Amino acid sequence: MDKRTRFWVSRKTPLTWLMVLCMLASSVVRVIFACTRGTGDSGNLWSLVVLPGAACLLFALICILNGKERYYKTAIPIYMMALYLCFYTRTSHPQMDNWYLFLYYFLFFTLATVYALTVAGKFQHFWVLLFVYLVPLLARTVDNWSVLTVSFVRNSVLELIPDSIFLVGLVLGVFATKIQNDGKYHPTWGDRSDGRLLRTMYPMGRIIPYIMPNRNGSNNLFSNSVEITSMERFIRMRRREGMTGLGITHIILAAYARTVAKYPGLNRFVAGQKIYSRGDDIQVCMTIKKEMTVEAPDSVIKVHLDPSDTLEDVYKKFNVLVDEVKNAPLNSDFDNLTRAFTMIPGVFLKFFVWLLKLLDYFGLVPTSLTKLSPFHGSLFVTSIGSLGIPAVFHHLYDFGNLPVFCAFGYKRKANEISAEGELILKKYIDLNFTLDERIVDGFYYATAIKYMNRLLQHPQLLEQPPETVVQDIE
Repeated sequence: MDKRTRFWVSRKTPLTWLMVLCMLASSVVRVIFACTRGTGDSGNLWSLVVLPGAACLLFALICILNGKERYYKTAIPIYMMALYLCFYTRTSHPQMDNWYLFLYYFLFFTLATVYALTVAGKFQHFWVLLFVYLVPLLARTVDNWSVLTVSFVRNSVLELIPDSIFLVGLVLGVFATKIQNDGKYHPTWGDRSDGRLLRTMYPMGRIIPYIMPNRNGSNNLFSNSVEITSMERFIRMRRREGMTGLGITHIILAAYARTVAKYPGLNRFVAGQKIYSRGDDIQVCMTIKKEMTVEAPDSVIKVHLDPSDTLEDVYKKFNVLVDEVKNAPLNSDFDNLTRAFTMIPGVFLKFFVWLLKLLDYFGLVPTSLTKLSPFHGSLFVTSIGSLGIPAVFHHLYDFGNLPVFCAFGYKRKANEISAEGELILKKYIDLNFTLDERIVDGFYYATAIKYMNRLLQHPQLLEQPPETVVQDIE
């Protein structure tokens, strides 16, 4: 699916740590020189010390914290250094003609762009990075020799030290850089921490999120009924064989995961007016109670399923999380998070939620929050039947990115006439879906739900992994 080359660096490689030390040394030396020699006005302090120092630290942090998955983000500090070199050139050569200044600026930002394209996978050879690093190093060295004076040792060479250390660190980083060979998709520009940007969506699919920006203003309601005679028979048989806690919820979740394996468009979401795919991470949220009483508080679990999961896999994953919440003497992480929010005064809480929405629009909400959030996921399931009432149509949430809500009610009986003219009694459960129509069209939804119905009526199909798992579009 993805043909681009992916570069990464490992924290286990000594060259990576040497590169980090060079970055830290470059930043520290800049501060020391600024303290001992001064920089003139405050503008020079920010442009000639703070900017490159921050770039060095940011480069090191990206490589250490997320160098395996998001090495492409090192392009940000490289652009910061290009901006710094522009400031430096203008400050150190105040008499330089504007045309030559423009050529310098063009060179710096062209090299930064080549670097960004390389780490994003546009070029397949790491030696391109080495070329990008050595050109400015050579330019700076020649520039300092060209202005050789009696104060060369005191000024020019000292000014060259921090940048030289930075460039030496980059060269070390080149030899620490590896190519991803695991065959998996790895993030690049435009992707979010929780999803991959779909870049080949048809034109109407790209425009719809701008026309209908709110999730609740773009949902469709779908009522579905499933005959469960064979499902109940299957559940009783599996309970006798050891899956004592098996229920309809497990089969619905397993059927949905298997449907995603065939129709991966169900695992998309809309964020920031763009459409993303969660890939093989099917995040199912569900509200549960520790006790079935009115006073018992609600808690939310988030089960991470895979399209290749069997019914037994879903059964184990779901029950582990339910048992953790029901048997834990203390509150869950989700409960602690919501309690922390309630401690914020109302006026500030409103601003805080607005800020979270803004960050979520750009995909900047911390992963630690989205992992716990019931508003970020693939599917929210609620078992209304356990409360003894029919299925309802539940709204979606404008906060977060959850695109599908499924509510199923209690078992109901219906008298029907068979093809032979006999009156027979059948059992049904109703599944009501609220669907974000922006991720796929109505035909796609209809086809996927019909396939899910077939799985629900023949749950034995869920005991074996799927023959193939279809990948979503690029």
